[in-house]
Amino acid sequence: MERCVIVGGAGIGDYDYIRGKLKADDFVIFCDSGLKHLEKLQVQPGLIVGDFDSHANPHLPVETIVLPCEKDDTDTVFAVKEALKRGYEEFLLIGMTGARMDHTLGNIYILDNLDSQGKKGTIIDDYSEMEMISGRTAYIGGEYAYFSVLNITGLARGICIRNAKYPLEDGEIRSGYQYGISNEVVPGRTAEVSVREGKLLLIKIRSEE
Repeated sequence: MERCVIVGGAGIGDYDYIRGKLKADDFVIFCDSGLKHLEKLQVQPGLIVGDFDSHANPHLPVETIVLPCEKDDTDTVFAVKEALKRGYEEFLLIGMTGARMDHTLGNIYILDNLDSQGKKGTIIDDYSEMEMISGRTAYIGGEYAYFSVLNITGLARGICIRNAKYPLEDGEIRSGYQYGISNEVVPGRTAEVSVREGKLLLIKIRSEE
């Protein structure tokens, strides 16, 4: 099955970069104010969801789910749940990080939720790419020269970081002490991050060059 892309309402500055991350066969869900990105992203929605408290319902000839304004789930969380019901295994979330820190943090925890269900989730913005690591090795290189690993779920053990300016072997990071912030890929190499127990949020940062 193709990938599900979910578009939220946080700001996007570099539309060319974000469009470059999209695929022709992506199933795209626009969430309420995420519709402000519709024209510049130049993609066709497969589904629109929202309570339309921050963007008018465009009444396009596209499947649309109108939600109540008072609810437990944000429009984005509802979109993820709906996509899971439809069988999607891989998710790309855009328009998810911005000035509303409450929404930003809530959206980051969607990655944890997806990982807990064995699904692959990634958030990208103008500067970075985020994913959860648990029981596998992640690789950092190419356009990403910098990275951070944070524990947002409690305790992570057996952390290994290789081919980086600050390597680590069999380390431990607790959520109350984040010392894995701001590392660098060794030039010409591909950095590796793995964790034996628990999980980590990996944030890959684009090169400033």
